Amino acid sequence: MLGQGFVSAAAIAASVLFILSLGGLSNQEKAKRAVWYGIVGMGVAVFFTAFGPGIGGYGWLIPMVIIGAAAGTYLANKVEMTEMPQLVAALHSFVGLAAVFVAWSADLERRRVLAAQAADGVMQEFSAFAALVATKAPDELTFLQIEVVLGIFIGAVTFTGSVIAFGKLAGKVDGKPRQLPGGHLLNAGAAVLSLLLAVLYLNGAGFWTLILLAALAFFIGYHLIMGIGGADMPVVVSMLNSYSGWAAAAIGFTLSNDLLIVTGALVGSSGAILSYIMCKAMNRNFVNVILGGFGGSQGPAAEIEGEQVAIDASGVASALNDADSVVIVPGYGMAVAQAQSAVSDLVRKLRAAGKEVRFGIHPVAGRLPGHMNVLLAEAKVPYDIVLEMDEINDDFASTDVVIVIGSNDIVNPAAQEDPNSPIAGMPVLRVWEAKQVFICKRGQGTGYSGIENPLFYKENSRMFYGDARESLNTLLPLVD
Repeated sequence: MLGQGFVSAAAIAASVLFILSLGGLSNQEKAKRAVWYGIVGMGVAVFFTAFGPGIGGYGWLIPMVIIGAAAGTYLANKVEMTEMPQLVAALHSFVGLAAVFVAWSADLERRRVLAAQAADGVMQEFSAFAALVATKAPDELTFLQIEVVLGIFIGAVTFTGSVIAFGKLAGKVDGKPRQLPGGHLLNAGAAVLSLLLAVLYLNGAGFWTLILLAALAFFIGYHLIMGIGGADMPVVVSMLNSYSGWAAAAIGFTLSNDLLIVTGALVGSSGAILSYIMCKAMNRNFVNVILGGFGGSQGPAAEIEGEQVAIDASGVASALNDADSVVIVPGYGMAVAQAQSAVSDLVRKLRAAGKEVRFGIHPVAGRLPGHMNVLLAEAKVPYDIVLEMDEINDDFASTDVVIVIGSNDIVNPAAQEDPNSPIAGMPVLRVWEAKQVFICKRGQGTGYSGIENPLFYKENSRMFYGDARESLNTLLPLVD
């Protein structure tokens, strides 16, 4: 058993490692090292917490750690990068549900301590948490109850919201925004009832208040995320990440665990900041996205003129051979096809021929913040040719060829040309300004968000149909 001094020192060390991890993830070149900071930090946090003072029940604890580690290892080996967004959403749900269970357990222990003290003032068996509760003054117990309420409410919202986000990202739930009759009034009513139950609980009502509070919060999480459209799902994932952090912080206060408080606050604040940044990148109102029910049509969409014209690999290769400058815009379709290695091979071949090749990355490309950057880093694409939207948007007008691989919303001119579009005002990559645009796409579908894209019908655009990896592998031998 380790002393409290060791545990406190470990908490500081783990917190520093978590901060370094978050800071490194903002840079593509430092991302891998940053991940290791996080791994080591979490290992330190788990070890010193598990063997700290007042911790027991190792007959249960050790098997649970082994089972969890085995499940994590299995998932890490099994899950492809294309499935990472829905995996992240699923992990958020675990954090939320854990917060609910811990808060329920904390209140049951509080009631057990108070009952024993009222009976004879002595408890025969103290858990570490019960011993802590027994030393609290009445006002401190009130704060404990507030922490329990916050943990249950935020955790329950996080759980069901993350489950629905997982379903939408995995294609198991319709990506269109859907709400029950009553819309936001149902959410508001559930929130008011939750507040009423919290007041009743703080004034001595029974455990049933916490059960009903969790049920209402489960509904709010479900209904909020169901009301958010597919175009906003990257923001939703980031937002749920923030919720899971605040839930963890609330439980950290309940358990008097400084490391959990710090870690939860880091996750919560970084997730909130990232959500705000992404909303700005998509021209979305942060509060509107959080409240849900957005991403739908604002009126009749503009009619699209022209037709989609297909081109084969030889036609694309001919244009690339004649081009001096090429920009590649990757999207979720590249991830689905696992085409990043083929893209990297194409880049090396074009650069060897003396052509200028760069990447244009939209902040919300894919279904997870930074999704495309991670895939390109995995394929060993040089960091210096991967540019953000603001860095490359003005260069499209002087670009010979743009290759769009599996993108829809982030290259949709309707965002600037159609005020009734669901993505009206969203900053996009202006690929249509290039001399020629080739869109690598499986078929004529509208993409994940269900929004039609006028880019596909423009005179300088050609549709390069087929699986992205197969299409690029067909193209590679034809490029000089």
